[in-house]
Amino acid sequence: MVNRDGEVVEPLGVTLVGDGLAVPCIDGNERPYLSFDAAASTPSLVPVADRVAQFLPWYSSIHRGAGYKSQAATATYERAREALLRFAGRAGGDTAIICRNTTEAINHLAYRLRLEPTDVVLTTVVEHHANLLPWGRVATRRYVECGRDGTFAMDDVVAGLEQRPRPRLLAITGASNVSGWLPPLEEIIAAAHERGVPVAVDAAQLAPHRPMPAGADFVSWSGHKMYAPFGAGVLVGPKAAFSEGDPFLAGGGAVDLVDLDEVVWTDPPEREEAGSPNVVGAVALAAAVEEFERLGWEAILAHERDIADRLRRAVAAVPGVTVLGPGPGVATLPVVTFTVDGVPPGLVAARLGAEHAIGVRHGCFCAHPYLIRLLGLSGEEVQRYRRDVLAGDRRFIPGAARVSACLSTTAADVQRLAGALAAVTSGDPPPVPYEQDVATGDFPPVGSMPGAGGGSAVGAGCALC
Repeated sequence: MVNRDGEVVEPLGVTLVGDGLAVPCIDGNERPYLSFDAAASTPSLVPVADRVAQFLPWYSSIHRGAGYKSQAATATYERAREALLRFAGRAGGDTAIICRNTTEAINHLAYRLRLEPTDVVLTTVVEHHANLLPWGRVATRRYVECGRDGTFAMDDVVAGLEQRPRPRLLAITGASNVSGWLPPLEEIIAAAHERGVPVAVDAAQLAPHRPMPAGADFVSWSGHKMYAPFGAGVLVGPKAAFSEGDPFLAGGGAVDLVDLDEVVWTDPPEREEAGSPNVVGAVALAAAVEEFERLGWEAILAHERDIADRLRRAVAAVPGVTVLGPGPGVATLPVVTFTVDGVPPGLVAARLGAEHAIGVRHGCFCAHPYLIRLLGLSGEEVQRYRRDVLAGDRRFIPGAARVSACLSTTAADVQRLAGALAAVTSGDPPPVPYEQDVATGDFPPVGSMPGAGGGSAVGAGCALC
């Protein structure tokens, strides 16, 4: 590939499980499925799936078994932990707690920091709900606001850090899952540390795209966004932060001694991993880390920047499309969120899927406060939508469509997306009618296509993330 600066960008040559899978379309034909939904979840890297298959015969209960397979599985699990620490740029006094995902990791941290309701956690309106809701349960939140372009400046962060009372923690995203914007993490972390404020980074979106912020006190990310969709995530932080007090989860494996009225907790990280751990998930996430190390950040970043540029230009060039977030010249991940004049985002997503076999996301992306600001909605509009939702009607919830690329995305994939998006937004009538579901707001096609006409089989909340 040659980027617009005339530089040759070598393709990564990455293959994902399911790439090219033929899926049915509404016209009765099958087309190769094209996923532009990596910001939600990524398919598995082939080496990750292979590593899991190789490990499964050796799977066994870990840490307390004397048998050979148990010993081998324990060693593999602990090597996985070492790989995660290495990926995060950590060593020495830090530990990696293996959990389900980033959401659980942040809830875990919110509990373990032993905050008081009057303590202040500084966060931002750019955050995913996973980095907003847990802090509201245990402390008082203070927010860094953003502009209409979805960004904020260092001065805004510094003002929040210096406001009294001084924050006990700064909880911030490494990259927006909506706009792809990357806050200047290094400068933000330095400013917080200068003022004695520790930093927790939600790296769920960052991890598959950029190196980890080694200076952060705590960092968390998920395997399902990093080509290891086997149910594991990780929380990395100083071991000392987890050495005192009750763990987030209580149960077997987290203790040294239990009596009917006494418990002696063991040392971290086992202290924080009660119950039987997800050994397969840990193996998968470590395999993804090793594949990233094999590819190298230089090659990954060259591909990322090229695809991000192509994707943003291709989507913005479609008539009637408005791209949300930072304008040209601001570096972002290969994530583009947009609206289409006169076409609900749910219908855009439904038509791309049913007619073109292209998977994209629509809704509010589990970042409602941020999207409200990107869309420029008034308080009155928000209250009207709130009343509708409380009445069980989600047809008019504000939202947008989002396309997000992955390691295997090519320039040809971007061209295919652009052509399909232009067809959907051209104003020509669709080949079949689409009927909006009141409870979810989705637009299933009316016809014989699998799943057509029946509405969503899952809870409505899933349609809004």
